[in-house]
Amino acid sequence: MEYISTRGGTGAVGFEGALFSGYAPDGGLFMPRNIPLLDRDTLRRWSSFSYRELVEELCSLFITAELVPRNTLHDLIDRAFSRFRHKDVVHLSRLKDGLNVLELWHGVTYAFKDLSLSCTGQFLQYFLEKKQKHVTILVGTSGDTGSSAIESVRGQKNMDIFVLLPKGLCTQIQELQMTTVIEDNVHVFAAHGNSDEIDEPIKELFADVDFARKYNLMSLNSINWSRIMVQIAHYFYAYFKCAPSLDTTPLPVVEIVVPTGGGGNITAGCIAQKMGLPIRLVTVVNSNDIIHRTVQHGDFSLSESVKATLASAMDIQEPYNVERILWLLSGSDSLLIKTLMERFSASKSLKLPEDLHRKLSETLRSCSASDEDIVGAMRRCWEENQYLLCPHSAVAAHYHYSQPDRACLHPKFSCISFLSSIPRCCLAPASAAKFQDAVLRAGLVPQIPPEITALTAMETRSIPLEQGQDWTQVLRGQIEAVSQHW
Repeated sequence: MEYISTRGGTGAVGFEGALFSGYAPDGGLFMPRNIPLLDRDTLRRWSSFSYRELVEELCSLFITAELVPRNTLHDLIDRAFSRFRHKDVVHLSRLKDGLNVLELWHGVTYAFKDLSLSCTGQFLQYFLEKKQKHVTILVGTSGDTGSSAIESVRGQKNMDIFVLLPKGLCTQIQELQMTTVIEDNVHVFAAHGNSDEIDEPIKELFADVDFARKYNLMSLNSINWSRIMVQIAHYFYAYFKCAPSLDTTPLPVVEIVVPTGGGGNITAGCIAQKMGLPIRLVTVVNSNDIIHRTVQHGDFSLSESVKATLASAMDIQEPYNVERILWLLSGSDSLLIKTLMERFSASKSLKLPEDLHRKLSETLRSCSASDEDIVGAMRRCWEENQYLLCPHSAVAAHYHYSQPDRACLHPKFSCISFLSSIPRCCLAPASAAKFQDAVLRAGLVPQIPPEITALTAMETRSIPLEQGQDWTQVLRGQIEAVSQHW
């Protein structure tokens, strides 16, 4: 299995090369040269697998046994999920009105990113121990990625992690899950800026090829292929749980609704679809609706500013994984993708070519939800089920609740629904326990686990990044200083 850049300017690498990379040297993102296509018999065989088993099967398709023997892969994935609270790792809640919620948040930090990052952390440790190597991990976070990344590598002697968070734009719990981790290899920066602004110094350091090579820079954001790979399992598990039967021809379709920020999870869904899984994908966003506008109108352009919403982890204007989706849909046309992304980088505005937009709108449906929509979905779900949704999960539930009862063209969503015959699964990326303000805004009572309550009494540590400072230089200096102790 070889991995190539979406922009075509970099030689092919193996899984290990893709794992230890951030952006490809040409600015693109690594993708498998070929996506395996699964036949009907394989899908039927996999339909009885646990989530753990699905992750292992899928990873074995993208990681050669020569690189990681199958029994080793099994052990790495077992260790990755050993700290999850639910025996099945993930859990499907079947609620009233046909609302199926796949809870992806039973890991240490109560967020879906624990799933992919716990595996990625194990893969990293495996290769680093074999080669006696040290890496420097750079992560920009809008909320959940930072804490999940920290938990996946905390205390490891051959990794240092540098996390930039947007001060005041995460929830208090999200921030505390990062700043209360007092480990020699964990370095947290509280930046006075938004999620897109904190990505800039990280991009600049990766673009400094000599610096990146000297300090072995890598990323655990969803630019990292390993995270996308593990997330493909969400779709297979959701499909097998929600499909009425696999004995029909053709196989039944399941609609999967995906709360979307940086676009990593929806990219995994597109790959699952490409692998032959009969799913229909809906990408749902908050008021930061660049992906919705891209799907609906081919308008991949920034708004004037990032809007702060209740679904704060999705407050993103530049969903970098859209590049991977466009590459897939273009038939791996790296030259086209390079041209389009360079145009976007220069002007922050891009009109998709008509053919590419058509393919995108055939692959994805989309909608956006306001804070009022989010609150409304949270209230309705509680009133009907006594079940608390986080605001991100509520974006997906809003789409579900907004659909008509029969097949028709819905004016708000510009798509056809056939709800009488097609089951739907909404992915739930986080626990409501992390978003107490949103729960209170909905007029509901937060349910707070003791592990989260304990955070408020713990010691915190972070380095401030103020407006006017050169964040790239500050980060560069900190990495150089820490490297003296390796």
